[in-house]
Amino acid sequence: MSSVEFWEAKSLEEMTTAEWESICDGCAKCCLHSFIDSDEEEHFKSTDVLREGEELLYTDVICQYSDISTGGCTRYSERQTLVPSCVQLTKNNLKDIFFMPQSCSYRRLHEGRGLASWHPLRHKGSKQTMHDAGISIKDKVVLETQVDLEVEFEDHIVEWPELDKD
Repeated sequence: MSSVEFWEAKSLEEMTTAEWESICDGCAKCCLHSFIDSDEEEHFKSTDVLREGEELLYTDVICQYSDISTGGCTRYSERQTLVPSCVQLTKNNLKDIFFMPQSCSYRRLHEGRGLASWHPLRHKGSKQTMHDAGISIKDKVVLETQVDLEVEFEDHIVEWPELDKD
């Protein structure tokens, strides 16, 4: 007889607050600076989807409140006050957040792909398998306080945040 884990038995909408919070794998990719490159930059408008001619670009520059060795937020409870653009994922807005990386556990579950084999919930809470798989920000980022993105933007564009593997 095999037991079914809560993330296999429940939809995201059915999860308790504690279950919802535990789905975050702590990769910290959502804390990276990302930008939309648009063919129509003169007419660019804020959006909740990528439109034709637009591309999401990730950088290796991360929020100043990120712990670059663990992927955690050093000011989690006040993050949205300190960084107004910090998006708190909820059951209500998850479907609209197109800029989450493919490996995001919320995105994976929302799209019916299940939790990845490297997810900490599958390893007694340890992030080591995730780090070993190259999914997290560990050893790949620089804090936003250490760069001038106005000048160095193109030097920091990276593709590794798009990595998703199982």
